[in-house]
Amino acid sequence: MAGASLLTLLDDIATILDDVAVMSKVAAKKTAGVLGDDLALNAQQVTGISADRELPVVWAVAKGSFRNKLILVPAALLISAFIPWAVTPLLMFGGLFLCFEGFEKLWHKASHSKASAEADDEAAVEAAMKEVEDIRAWEAQKVKGAIRTDFVLSAEIIAITLGIVAEKAFMTQLATLSIIAVVMTIGVYGLVAGIVKLDDVGLYLSRRRGEGFSAHNLRRIGLMLVSAAPKLMKLLTIVGTAAMFMVGGGILTHGLHWVSEQITHVANWVGSLAVVGPVLAALTPTLLNALFGILAGAIAVALMSMVERLRGKGESH
Repeated sequence: MAGASLLTLLDDIATILDDVAVMSKVAAKKTAGVLGDDLALNAQQVTGISADRELPVVWAVAKGSFRNKLILVPAALLISAFIPWAVTPLLMFGGLFLCFEGFEKLWHKASHSKASAEADDEAAVEAAMKEVEDIRAWEAQKVKGAIRTDFVLSAEIIAITLGIVAEKAFMTQLATLSIIAVVMTIGVYGLVAGIVKLDDVGLYLSRRRGEGFSAHNLRRIGLMLVSAAPKLMKLLTIVGTAAMFMVGGGILTHGLHWVSEQITHVANWVGSLAVVGPVLAALTPTLLNALFGILAGAIAVALMSMVERLRGKGESH
């Protein structure tokens, strides 16, 4: 009997592990889009840090991301078990926050002339440096902002994964959520670390000595990397801001079923067009989600500005 019980236990464990492997693979595919947005946003968040502090800052944000997921995974399981109706409102609040941050950045750039944009950025950095006691405090502010943004994107990843394993046993849910949380965090911040050190790698290669064909090509590659690194970071800043609207707008439209249905109808309509139909059908939902995110962000920024003005008038009185 003991042998039979042991075999039954091992069979149950094998079944659970098989389910976890399958569910983890499905969840990884479903969350790949959010992973790309997470990468762009976090690479953008650590810009402006001195070269010797880039990796420590990335590591600090990665640790914050792990802490976020240590909170989110149990919270998601508890919410799913006891108050499943709260998942969508919480996600929508996070999506609105992303849209707010994205539009706030656009508004700041639009309200300043292009000629003085770089001067304003430098002045902002200098002002921030004067307001804090040392560089570590300024870094802590950057890390805090990056972790705050990561929390929203991590919540989206966990929510998508939870939706996939919602009908599975508790242990399967827990194991799948834990695996996705760890793998996604390592993947995102490993890539972020590689991106922010790209210029250092290029500088190292550009200083290689030797007159051979290999050394010459390595120096050439190094110079190309050094030249490409600033452009890549600028591109990631643009992509990161766009990702805020795409992810945030997508969360909001998913929660607002009527809006989601209208987007689906538009996508189906453009999909019926000749030649370009399939391409437009694939792009339309993303573009409309982003436009909805921009609109939601604009409304949120306007409301916050009104609140701040009313608060300022109240304090003056």
